[in-house]
Amino acid sequence: MIEIIRNIGWSIVFSVIAGLVGTALVMAASAVIPRLIDRLTPNIDEQKEIARGNQAVAEYFGRLVSAAILGVSIVVAAAILGGLIAALH
Repeated sequence: MIEIIRNIGWSIVFSVIAGLVGTALVMAASAVIPRLIDRLTPNIDEQKEIARGNQAVAEYFGRLVSAAILGVSIVVAAAILGGLIAALH
């Protein structure tokens, strides 16, 4: 019984740590990815085009950034799940 309680405690510790690290990674990705896209498209100033009302650039930029952040989130969720599975075995 003590072993089960210890495993549950470790799974809680792993999930909290992984959640904090995952949150930090997603926030870092949210800050870095728009700047990376700006560097990859040097001839287009996305912010200025969006401010001018260019709907195509706004949709492209939004979809690219959201897809990248979603990808990072999926990787972080897999890491949290892996930590939980490792703690419970």
